[in-house]
Amino acid sequence: MSSEASTSAAASPAPAGSFEQVVQQEEARLRREYPTFADMPKCWNHMDTMFGCFSLRENVKAIYRYGHQTSCQEKVAEFKWCMSNVWQPDEDRHQQWIRRRAEWWAHRRLGKSSEDVWEARLEPPPNFPTPITDELLGRKRIDSA
Repeated sequence: MSSEASTSAAASPAPAGSFEQVVQQEEARLRREYPTFADMPKCWNHMDTMFGCFSLRENVKAIYRYGHQTSCQEKVAEFKWCMSNVWQPDEDRHQQWIRRRAEWWAHRRLGKSSEDVWEARLEPPPNFPTPITDELLGRKRIDSA
């Protein structure tokens, strides 16, 4: 990505709900979570995650949940990307990693998910929770006189 394109994208706000807007939101979140190069995962972490994906435990879990073995392509790609960028300055790697993860999270947020069972509520439904009364429990109310 050229510096002109990144400057113009940062200068002008993206349309509401667009992919670029979600990427910008994720970049801001990731910059708070990983403020420096020292805070971001290193290639060792990516290698551990990749090898863990190929483990018997992960494959059994995937077969149980989804009916097929795990696809570790994303983990392998992340490790390869990390290893191919070790020669770059730390700050450049940090910025590229933030952008890469922000795009991944944006695709995940905007795409379909197995967790999309129902819409998340912004507020509880009316009359929730229903107050439990004696009538609801089928008891006669005893007045204390």
